[in-house]
Amino acid sequence: MAGLAASATPRAARRSRPPVLVLIAGLFMVVTLVLMVFGPLLTPYDPFRQDLLLSASPPTGSHLLGTDQLGRDVLSQIVYAARIAIVGPIAVALGTVVLGGALGVLAGYRGGILDTLVNRFADLMYALPALLVIIVIVGVVGGGYWFAIAVLAVLGIPSQARLCRSATMVQARMPYIESARTLGLSSARIMTRHVLPTIMPTLIATFLLDFVIALISLSGLAYLGLGVPPGTPDWGSMLQDGRNLLDTNPWLSLAPGVMIALTATSVTLIGDWLYDRFSVTGDRA
Repeated sequence: MAGLAASATPRAARRSRPPVLVLIAGLFMVVTLVLMVFGPLLTPYDPFRQDLLLSASPPTGSHLLGTDQLGRDVLSQIVYAARIAIVGPIAVALGTVVLGGALGVLAGYRGGILDTLVNRFADLMYALPALLVIIVIVGVVGGGYWFAIAVLAVLGIPSQARLCRSATMVQARMPYIESARTLGLSSARIMTRHVLPTIMPTLIATFLLDFVIALISLSGLAYLGLGVPPGTPDWGSMLQDGRNLLDTNPWLSLAPGVMIALTATSVTLIGDWLYDRFSVTGDRA
């Protein structure tokens, strides 16, 4: 029996190891986070420095990804823009998870009129075309980058609240929750110490999903000239800048497009693996 247990342990450890694709995605995200934190210190050139003599030049030994229409180094802009590209989606995802998760847990556990109000609010927001609403609000109000982040976070609350509500309602009917109520534990303690850890895999998965949605949405707004201030390096605005320069320097569009796609794919792979990993761990517990 001891031998069987010893042989089962390595097999379980191997099953818990992330696949190669997830490891590659994690490595890519580590590099991207390093660029987010230290990007301005790692750029080979000043991303704002213009040199019209090098306007839209192809890649060279000194400019590995060439330059844009104003002669700015594309690689430096890609590195510098990582901070804007990552910080915004993180802020959106955090706001959505914290506010939507809190509403969902309260509605799912308490029920009653709060549950009805949350559901009606979610139905109303689902009926609106979210991307069109964002474009209209940001375009008309012109509140800038952080205003766009706030609008995205508010529009993401209903889906987060509904998911957390459903997960909470399942847990609220479990025998261990009834036992906790019988023992006289307060509702706040039950929700924070028992329900919340159980639905954590859902929160993690939706946080990363919201990050991907926000990354694509903010890049789309920047492509349309909304959100990010003009002249600020951003992956979405660089796509727009390079649209008419594909014949002279296609990397002005290809590089930011690849970064957006790789970041979204990497976060999705990591989120799927974490959800499966934590769900299995929770089931075994």
